[in-house]
Amino acid sequence: MDNAVILAGGQGKRMKADIPKPMFRVLGEPMLEWVISACEGAGFSEICVVKGFMGEIIDEYLGGRYKTVLQAERLGTGHAVMQAEPFLKENADGNTLVLCGDAPFIDSETIKNALEIHKQQGNSVTVITAELEQPKGYGRIIRTESGISGIVEEKDADENQRLIKEVNSGAYWFKTADLLDFLGKLTQNNVQGEYYLTDTVGIAVSEGKRAGAYMSDNSDVILGANDRKGLLDLNTRARMAVIGKHLDNGIEFNCIDGVIIERSVEIEAGTEILSGTIIRGNTKIGANCKIGPSCVIEDCTIGENAKLNNVQAYNSEIKAGSELGPWEVIKDNK
Repeated sequence: MDNAVILAGGQGKRMKADIPKPMFRVLGEPMLEWVISACEGAGFSEICVVKGFMGEIIDEYLGGRYKTVLQAERLGTGHAVMQAEPFLKENADGNTLVLCGDAPFIDSETIKNALEIHKQQGNSVTVITAELEQPKGYGRIIRTESGISGIVEEKDADENQRLIKEVNSGAYWFKTADLLDFLGKLTQNNVQGEYYLTDTVGIAVSEGKRAGAYMSDNSDVILGANDRKGLLDLNTRARMAVIGKHLDNGIEFNCIDGVIIERSVEIEAGTEILSGTIIRGNTKIGANCKIGPSCVIEDCTIGENAKLNNVQAYNSEIKAGSELGPWEVIKDNK
């Protein structure tokens, strides 16, 4: 059986808050939830989350949905995966996806397509990559005629290698049995004194096993956030992607100032969303409605042809054709 290990032990000191970095929210959901959703969308039922700093917050959030293991010391990505060895051994005859819990834009199609290539090529390890016009700061992928020979970090790259635009996303497919073998061969012989998961590529090649790469069409798969500015950028990208989806589906936006729509929201064609409107949770809005300006809608069902102006509505059902506002607050009216 194929499974996934999500690395979620980061502290994110530059965020200046005492929660694990993967628990910072993008469009209302923890980054970890975005990654879990992508895995679930790719058909995973076996997921192990490697927690670290304030790991009890992750346990409380997951509520037992998936197994968690603790990385008590931060000794690198390879060390983090080592903590999941008992989980890996339960399905050692399958494949394992290792990915970062603070890179929220990994998507199900990328995961599935990378696995297909991984199996077709008989790879021991397949690195998920993306092409960037400005690759500075990212590990470069060194391709060969038979796959890849390694990943060169920015600080170690020569002048020609720095021209390479294909970069490491931090997500990998492994044959699980090979991953277990590689973990036992990782060393701390580096400046940081850490176990690097990237070293598994070199180990595979040195043992005559095939290492490959799958380049995602979604270049955002590499994106994470190291500070609040980076988190704002993730939220802005996610916000615009959701608005773009609704535009394609026939929703009208004349001005998107202050408009925030979470990705779980469903809106039918012909509806208009006005400025300053925030729509959250499991909200469903019917056709030909007019929502806004300055509405907050959370976990509501709104019938077609409704008009809401300066309304706050929570956990409520609003009938078709209703005209509400301004300055109305509706709660728990289902």
